[in-house]
Amino acid sequence: MNTRAKHIMAIASKEAKHIKRDIFTLSVALVLPMVFVVFFGFVINLDYHHIPLSVRDNDQSHTSRELLTQASAAGYFDVISVHSPLEAEQILLKNRMRGLLIIPPSFHEAFAKGDAAHAQLLIDGTDNTMAALSSTYMQGIVQTTQQALLAEHEPITSMIRTRYLFNPELNSRWFIVPALSTIIIGFLAIILTALTVAKEWENGSMELMLSTPLRPVEIVVGKLLPYFALSFFDVLLVFALALLVFHIPFRGSFVLYLTACMFYIMGALALGLLISVITRQQQAAIQFGFAIGLLPSMMFSGFVFPIENMPLFFQYVTMLFPQRWFLQISRALFLSGSGFIDLIGPFIALLLFMVGMVTLAVQNFKTDVEP
Repeated sequence: MNTRAKHIMAIASKEAKHIKRDIFTLSVALVLPMVFVVFFGFVINLDYHHIPLSVRDNDQSHTSRELLTQASAAGYFDVISVHSPLEAEQILLKNRMRGLLIIPPSFHEAFAKGDAAHAQLLIDGTDNTMAALSSTYMQGIVQTTQQALLAEHEPITSMIRTRYLFNPELNSRWFIVPALSTIIIGFLAIILTALTVAKEWENGSMELMLSTPLRPVEIVVGKLLPYFALSFFDVLLVFALALLVFHIPFRGSFVLYLTACMFYIMGALALGLLISVITRQQQAAIQFGFAIGLLPSMMFSGFVFPIENMPLFFQYVTMLFPQRWFLQISRALFLSGSGFIDLIGPFIALLLFMVGMVTLAVQNFKTDVEP
């Protein structure tokens, strides 16, 4: 082992002993990922079920009853009958229901003649996500009802059958949990190095280390290695929770996933180290950590807002954040089993981020010894 490697391992060993004695750091690193993934994995659910739906059936026919039966059986709506126009009007004015379905008297007659059978669906638009999904659910229910009614008279020889690839049940947790690993692991990696190293700046031990003949690159790499091992353990922990608790399939290459995690974690740790060099105070470091590590993860990764729906300028801005690229890799490997060629762009972006952050951290250690 050459001298540089010995120096790096000595610093890494010292940092590892410091982590073992620091209960707060161990708690943050080992407990918070489990709590966040389990808590948010169950709480965040984009699927709407049992939406209260009032129905004013003015037709009272076999066709209208079949439509309401299908609406109840699907589990998306809780159908509640409205017996008078006045009651329906009161529901609309007082906003007591999420939706109101009005079936006209001519509904069955129009269907029997082969004409378009119209009904009116009024939806509470204050929750635009729920409103859009309610409309989509009802369209699917109408198609199912139509197929069921036609099958009663004659076999259906030709129809369009929809099959959802990679997520056949359209389970939102399959979409959310892989993204949670992006948010949680990246944020914790930044906070770990930002806080612990900033503490050394405050008590003066960092300046003492920089006054030794050790090179900045040896200090940076030596300090990052223990936190890298800790963060990598978090990755394996979150991965196990995704498979065992949420039963999310993993269809891609585990080696590719671990490689992407290595790039992402090392870059995030180096970013936290850079924050500690710039701030040199734990309070300022945690503020920067939240501002840089958490908010961009939520806003620009595609976790909350689809990148394709953003203005073109902000779509380019998201390319600067590694959360976007790791989230894309994580979802693709979990759900669709994409290969390296399909993900080469995100991998290159993560590699560039890692190299850039480590380089900046080393350069600032070299040139910014004094406050």
